[in-house]
Amino acid sequence: MEAIDSAIDPLRDFAKSSVRLVQRCHKPDDKEFRKVAVRTAIGFVVMGLVGFFVKLVFIPINNIIVGSA
Repeated sequence: MEAIDSAIDPLRDFAKSSVRLVQRCHKPDDKEFRKVAVRTAIGFVVMGLVGFFVKLVFIPINNIIVGSA
């Protein structure tokens, strides 16, 4: 019986923690959603620009290295 309890207790604790987490979650209001959406969009743009400039710099360098071989 102890073996069964030792296997079920972690599952029971996980279920309780999961229920507590879901109860604490809330749907974001319009202001909070817009703030998150704008910051995410800014992050996408910044990462895209960084990738573009890295590619822009390394394509000529790669052509010089590969072209000379």
